[in-house]
Amino acid sequence: MKRIVTGFLLMTAFALLSGCGYNVMQANEEAVIAAWGNVESSYQRRADLIPNLVEVVKGYAKHEADTLKAVTEARAKVGSMQVTKDVLNNPASLNKFQQAQGELSGALSRLMVVVEKYPDLKANQNFLDLQKQLEGTENRINVARERYNASVQVFNTSIRTFPNSLTNSLILHLQRKEAFKAEEGAKVAPKVKF
Repeated sequence: MKRIVTGFLLMTAFALLSGCGYNVMQANEEAVIAAWGNVESSYQRRADLIPNLVEVVKGYAKHEADTLKAVTEARAKVGSMQVTKDVLNNPASLNKFQQAQGELSGALSRLMVVVEKYPDLKANQNFLDLQKQLEGTENRINVARERYNASVQVFNTSIRTFPNSLTNSLILHLQRKEAFKAEEGAKVAPKVKF
């Protein structure tokens, strides 16, 4: 009789624990961390590509040194930031990181205007190849951000819904993650003037 009661209690405890969401929340948090790693990887690819792009452009557009300098300085600023997974739990650090990336994106946009202004640059195949790689990298960054935001949504939902919310408040104490947000003024389309 004692074995039956013990067995019943163990099965009841197992049934209750399997529905508490503990493992689901852990898996969702790991997915957020992995998605953040993909965002960082895309930014690193861009940071590695820019010096090559700048060197090619320097050879063809010496008179646009200010734009190239802005790209180099923005890249250096992004490269000097130490980003750890703790930035995911600190909205201020995440915002600072996003601002640095925004400055780099703005400098790269100005560089692309230089390309449009001087058609002779477009004739150089190396420049075109690097331009395509940069465009592809920007697309990868956007996709990585979208996937990160989707992971954040799944994670945040998993820690806020019942019974997971109860497990989280009693055992895990996981905090909501911040999603990437548009920069101030991003809703206004940029104006390109020639």
